[in-house]
Amino acid sequence: MGPVKVILNPIAGRGYGARSEANLRRYLSAEGVDFDLVRTQGPGHAIELAAEAANGEFDIIVAAGGDGTTHEVVNGMMAASNAAANGNVVGTLGVLPVGSGSDFANTMGIPPDLEGACRQLARGQARLVDVCRVTVDEQPPRYFDNTVNIGFGGTVTFEARKVKHLRGMALYLPVVLKTIFLSDAPNVTILYDGQSVTLPAVMICVGNGSREGGSFFSTPDAKPDDGLLDVCVVREMGKLAMLGFVPRFMNGSHVGQKPVTMSRTESLVVTSPDPLIAHADGEVLCTTAHRLAFDLLPQKLRVWC
Repeated sequence: MGPVKVILNPIAGRGYGARSEANLRRYLSAEGVDFDLVRTQGPGHAIELAAEAANGEFDIIVAAGGDGTTHEVVNGMMAASNAAANGNVVGTLGVLPVGSGSDFANTMGIPPDLEGACRQLARGQARLVDVCRVTVDEQPPRYFDNTVNIGFGGTVTFEARKVKHLRGMALYLPVVLKTIFLSDAPNVTILYDGQSVTLPAVMICVGNGSREGGSFFSTPDAKPDDGLLDVCVVREMGKLAMLGFVPRFMNGSHVGQKPVTMSRTESLVVTSPDPLIAHADGEVLCTTAHRLAFDLLPQKLRVWC
């Protein structure tokens, strides 16, 4: 393994990122990893740091944080390589999960404990995965590695930002239950594979990975290297019915139920006259959008895992 750039988000996991730095350094040093570590200083900084590292002499760029940190690092790597305009692999990503959800790390089989994750980083191997792209209204495109969730999941992410001291299930489950009574079902039109469907939808999840929110398998059969987006659409239902579906989303048994439609596609467009709220990889993507367009770049990113 050549030189490794570690981009650490100190506020990931409600401050667990900062508290884990000493152990992170110790574990990587014990494994003989040649690394340079830098802390992010605010939102968007990991994008800049990853772009700089991608243009430098680093073999692997490591996101040490949660899914939001990984999201920024991937976007920085994509920007530096101009990967959307050529057929090259963007580079090699490593992940050390010290965030609230760390769903992408879970999808890639990276151990949830820091010592195990550092050991796997030192001894792992590369896997090629897809990178997904979403364009919101007329804004520049954003890349994501795990999920975008429109509607319910977007509201959960927005509400979770108000909780300061919890992480993992202790954070997301209470917020999910609260969101049931806050959510509505905007009228949406979904275009994919030459089809057009219009309906009131509680949630639309577009997944490259199977899990989001720490424990919710919205797209349980999604594979990050199959060249397809998995799509979960949940039609409007009553609040009590939504409560009953919470445990189903925690084990994937919502698939096949009447209010839920699952599909796979290479691209899709979601439009609505109503304002749409969405998250991308656990970060608020938009709160008043009217059009989200999705596609993906197959086998574009190496992940060291």
